[in-house]
Amino acid sequence: MLQKIEQIMQEIADLKATSAEEAENLRIKYLSKKGVLNALMADFRNVAADQKKEVGMKLNELKQAATNKINELKDAAQSQEQAGDDLDLTRTPYPIRLGTRHPLTIVKNEIVDIFSRLGFVLAEGPEVEDDWHVYSSMNFADDHPARDMQDTFFVESHPDIILRSHTSSVQARVMETQKPPIRVICPGRVYRNEAISARAHCFFHQVEGLYIDKNVSFTDLKQVLLLFAQEMFGPDTQIRLRPSYFPFTEPSAEMDISCHLCGGKGCSFCKHTGWVEILGCGMVDPAVLEANGIDSKEYTGYAFGMGIERITNLKYQVKDLRMFSENDKRFLDEFTAAN
Repeated sequence: MLQKIEQIMQEIADLKATSAEEAENLRIKYLSKKGVLNALMADFRNVAADQKKEVGMKLNELKQAATNKINELKDAAQSQEQAGDDLDLTRTPYPIRLGTRHPLTIVKNEIVDIFSRLGFVLAEGPEVEDDWHVYSSMNFADDHPARDMQDTFFVESHPDIILRSHTSSVQARVMETQKPPIRVICPGRVYRNEAISARAHCFFHQVEGLYIDKNVSFTDLKQVLLLFAQEMFGPDTQIRLRPSYFPFTEPSAEMDISCHLCGGKGCSFCKHTGWVEILGCGMVDPAVLEANGIDSKEYTGYAFGMGIERITNLKYQVKDLRMFSENDKRFLDEFTAAN
């Protein structure tokens, strides 16, 4: 008898119920008039006289344990069902505080949106690239300083594999797989072997554009860049183009915009010149077109590129580039209204 009581005691301890109905079925099984415990009570008359006291105490403990366990299961199941009943699936979501986009993402999306409205299509490519797409296809000489380890990150086991130093590699991939007309905008992260400071970082972000078709002229380039500058910085923004040099464009230029803080009158931000540089541009060098399988006698094109950090600094006056990668929540929260 004692062994049977211990066995049922263990069963009681292991009972589980996921609903009030299951808990009630357990009560009927163990505590009802035809239940397990009443059957044991009926057998109590057959217990030897010298064991009645011990067996009786064990039976009382068993009944109390069964009652407590089943009540506990019933209460838990009812609480769970009531919680489910309180859930109104038709109500609006609880007010959850939304995060903010990163300032670089905000500016990148704005740049891409402006050029998308001008007919440019988004194009992306890998950040780990080969030398051909980053340098050779862009008319970089074999001894160009950009190929040195002081400027570029190389993959040690594969000397021709590098982290791209500009998103021109995306332009190369587009040119070798698509026939003109080509009109793409290429945003992405790039890497250069530079010391990290308030004005420089070993990784940053660029947006480059490429347009190739018949009879594309420098005038087309200037007009597109003027429209971009006025969309990004305001309708009164003026631009100027200064001669420069890039291996992949000829002629090449750097573009300044009139300082939007002082209106071109001169301030500390523009170093009292009234102008701020924002990008480089030029006509695609015929050697680049030929290297990427495009007939330079039939097609011409222009290209431009800008740093997203640079544009973000101009819009929001962020003086330290490191702020963009430190994930300081106080800094990021300042851009909530800009989303």
